[in-house]
Parts: sequence; C-alpha cells; structure tokens
Amino acid sequence: MSYEVIRIDEQSWRIEDGGVRFFLLTGDSAALLVDSGMSVPNVRELAASLTDLPLRLLNTHADVDHVSGNGAFEEFYLHPSDAALYYRWHEPRTGRIVPVWDGDVIDLGSRELEVIHLPGHTPGSIALLDRSRRVLISGDPFQDGDIFMFGPHREMHAYILSTEKAMRRAGEFDAIWPSHGSFPLSPALLPRLRDAAERILRRELPGREQEMFGMRHLRYDAGVARFLCDQ
Repeated sequence: MSYEVIRIDEQSWRIEDGGVRFFLLTGDSAALLVDSGMSVPNVRELAASLTDLPLRLLNTHADVDHVSGNGAFEEFYLHPSDAALYYRWHEPRTGRIVPVWDGDVIDLGSRELEVIHLPGHTPGSIALLDRSRRVLISGDPFQDGDIFMFGPHREMHAYILSTEKAMRRAGEFDAIWPSHGSFPLSPALLPRLRDAAERILRRELPGREQEMFGMRHLRYDAGVARFLCDQ
C-alpha cells in the first residue's frame, strides 16, 4: 500500500498511510513520531529521512492501525490502560511501554506537548496539546469519519466525558489534527460529536446493522461523523 508524506510546517509532517494518518514532530533537540501507522515498511527509516534529531515514538492508543510500525522501536510512550490491547489483541507484539499519564509534558526543545487522557474509544486513548502551535493532535476520538465504538474495549459514556473534557480546553487550541477523516478540523466539531453521542445513547438516531472484523455492530450516521457501535 502506498503512503504520502506531507509537510505541515518547518517542524511538522503528516504521513497519510491509506486510511490512517500519523505525524512526525520536531523541536530544537528531539523528534517525536506520533503513531507508527498501518503499512509503512519502516517508519524509523522514514523519520530518519526527514530529521536527524534523536527520535522517540508515542502511540495515541493501541489499535492495530496505529502501532503496526512499532517493531522498529525498543520502547514507546503509551498510556498503560491500553497495555492489554497492545500486547493481547490483534497479534503478539513486543517492545517496552514508557508510561504517559494525563498532564505529562513531552518536551522536544522549545516545543512542549501535553498529554491529555481521553478514554472511550479505548481505555488509554490520549491526545497531545501542542502549545506552540495551538493544535490538538487527537488520535481517533475527534474526527469526521468513522469512529469505532464497538467491541469490549470501547465505552460511549466515557467517550462523552472525554469529549466534554476536550471542550473545556478548547480555548487552548485553534485546530484539531485527527488520525482519520478530514485534516485539519475546527474545535467547533467537539460539541457536535458530544451531542451526537448523547443522541445515540438516548436511541434518538437510527442505526444500520453491519459486520466488520467478524463482529456485528450498528452504524449511526450522525452528520458530523459516523459512529460504529455495539448492538
């Protein structure tokens, strides 16, 4: 599968890897790969072709399309709540988790990234608030595409609480960089996602039955995004 590297600014790149997007961010002293994609042959070599700074890896969560290139790294940042998903789901994986927690700051040198824990899509989903650019790098929860909310590690009530948490921080960022769907997005998306999720819980939206990965689920077209939920 082909991929495309797109430069956002002098210190930021997005890699469009089929249906998923991941990022390379640099500061004055270090570089951070935000997720490792689904099908790029060697993400470490790709990053090295763009920067010669010391490179670290962070996973926004442990779904397979975000961690498939992790094998090129001995360790990676991940919220520990996604450890079971990383090591037990999809296929056996290796590497050492360097835990990150809500409120932690990763400093790349004149570029600080605050970790914001956003459970719901997965227990350990996180976003990064890039203070220097007033951007929220959101992972999967905040997007205008398909938001996966079916399976044992998804929880809609937690998703709503996390969306409200991000809404309270919306004055700190001007754009959202999601892992799927359109790029970039406005923070005005957040209350629309929250309202759509609440309507699904109240059974005010019709769902259409589908099957994916051998699992039956309901697809809710909420206008702002599509939520794929347990039946």
